Amino acid sequence: MKLLLSWWFVAGLLGTAALAALAQNKGIDPALLAKAKSGDPLAQLAVGEVYISGIAVPQDYAQGALWMQKAADRNLPEAQDRLGRLYETGNGVPQDDAKAALWYRRSADQNLASGQLHLGLLYDHGTGVPQDYARAAALYQKAALQALPEAQYNLGTMFERGVGVQQDYSQAADLYQRAAEKGNAAAQFNLGILYDNGTGVAQNYAQAVSWYTKAAEQGVPRAQFNLGTMYANGQGVKVNLPEAWFWFAVSAKTWSGSHQEEAAHARDLVEQHLSAADLESAKQRLDRWYGAH
Repeated sequence: MKLLLSWWFVAGLLGTAALAALAQNKGIDPALLAKAKSGDPLAQLAVGEVYISGIAVPQDYAQGALWMQKAADRNLPEAQDRLGRLYETGNGVPQDDAKAALWYRRSADQNLASGQLHLGLLYDHGTGVPQDYARAAALYQKAALQALPEAQYNLGTMFERGVGVQQDYSQAADLYQRAAEKGNAAAQFNLGILYDNGTGVAQNYAQAVSWYTKAAEQGVPRAQFNLGTMYANGQGVKVNLPEAWFWFAVSAKTWSGSHQEEAAHARDLVEQHLSAADLESAKQRLDRWYGAH
């Protein structure tokens, strides 16, 4: 689970002089540090993030956690969410899922979308709190209404599976669409599946190819494999065996276990129908892909 507190948010707190000092590796701006020491919670958050990120100062999670604690105690929701993450991961503080839940809840109660998402994840997995899918869905809903892509995706999976909410494929598709348009790779893949199967949306192979492509380019192995299948079978696109070989080959590298064997088998079947020139071109493209990824 990645932290949703953006460095750009913190950068916006620092101001031009402090940012310039960081950029030149001159350490924390004295004026910013003075504000933090005087009790300014935004400055405390910024100083804590500098220590956690290790920008311009040696990375020090313990110092970062101390400053986050100060800001969190002053009821700054971003700091409460950040402190919750530190407790969840055990960075700078002893790992403690219950304390993570406590701080996530305080930020969520102030309507911070990332806090709602993170607390929802704990309820979803039963980590630090009793597992409660309905509570998880309710928290995801609150964060999704604030346009948080990961929350939209997570809530979409719950509607698709009928977990914590009544099953509703149309709702799942709508939520996946919103998250997918913001670049969420998992949502792009799931939306492709729905279009591929005609679940919650009218079946549309061209749309499936479009979303598989976006997810495949972000490194989702199953999307890469499905995209290869679409090109091999001519579903939503014209049959294109070199393209099919390429995506099967990519997925054979990125997948693992039996899935990797499945992708490699599909690649080898397609390879039997490629000319030497087409195969060589596809291999060169594969080399470029590895170089870029």
